[in-house]
Amino acid sequence: MAELAIPVPHRAVERSAAHLWVVPPLLVLGALFFYPLFLIARQALTGGQATVTLSHFAAVLGSPMFRNALFHTITIAVSATAGCLILGFVFSLIIAFIPFPGAKLMSRLIDTSIALPTFLVALSFTFIYGSAGILNESLMHLLHLRLPPIDFLYSQWGVILSEVTVYTPFVMRPLLAAFSQIDPAQIEVASSLGARFWRIVRQIILPAALPALLAGGSLCLLLTVNEFGIVLFIGAKDVITLPLLIYEKAIQEFDYTAACVIAVVNLTLSLGLYALYRLVVAHFGGRRAGLV
Repeated sequence: MAELAIPVPHRAVERSAAHLWVVPPLLVLGALFFYPLFLIARQALTGGQATVTLSHFAAVLGSPMFRNALFHTITIAVSATAGCLILGFVFSLIIAFIPFPGAKLMSRLIDTSIALPTFLVALSFTFIYGSAGILNESLMHLLHLRLPPIDFLYSQWGVILSEVTVYTPFVMRPLLAAFSQIDPAQIEVASSLGARFWRIVRQIILPAALPALLAGGSLCLLLTVNEFGIVLFIGAKDVITLPLLIYEKAIQEFDYTAACVIAVVNLTLSLGLYALYRLVVAHFGGRRAGLV
């Protein structure tokens, strides 16, 4: 019998053993990521019962509260992303093309600010723009006013301003990387031929920076759609976003089925934006977009 045994090639054994390395990460991902997501989807589709139904989706998606949260989520995300793109492009232009002392330090600070928690900005803004903040107290004292004249922080605009402050570095980082790849000779030649600053920006710098701008904008849109800490910390009146609505339904009202339905919608929206981000990066190339 031993003579009839088919010998297994050494390389085939090594290839089979190598395939086993996929098991540990799959087990970890399954336990920590996919199984919890499955539980959320199951709760949304069954409501804790034995039958699968879409009635829970119909009830939640048709409610004014959900439509209001979706409207605020999209409005805040689009407005904050537009602010990040404008502010990030202008600041990157200044740091990259206008020589001044401390430009490198400024670039390092931008990298560092990415590591800070998002609610920290909202907390710091209360000391400046809050009802008892530095700005309001100074204006009340200067103009002899009885009430604070600036009252935008605890509104949708306060959330947008905080998100612009937090997420602008996510646009600037790929932009600065893209600007570093522009040949200075192009700008010098254009300048020697009489091209003004804004014409150089429009015809040389902006086309070269467009991939990084689109990639950074897509990433900002993805992050601002899912922002929770800033919205919760600002506590803007009547401003409810999808992540905040999930929190309210699950933690305050114990309505886990509605929370899971909204979570599935939020997840679908996030995956769609992430696919858009990957498409942008793949279309222009990660290296060209300054993302790798």
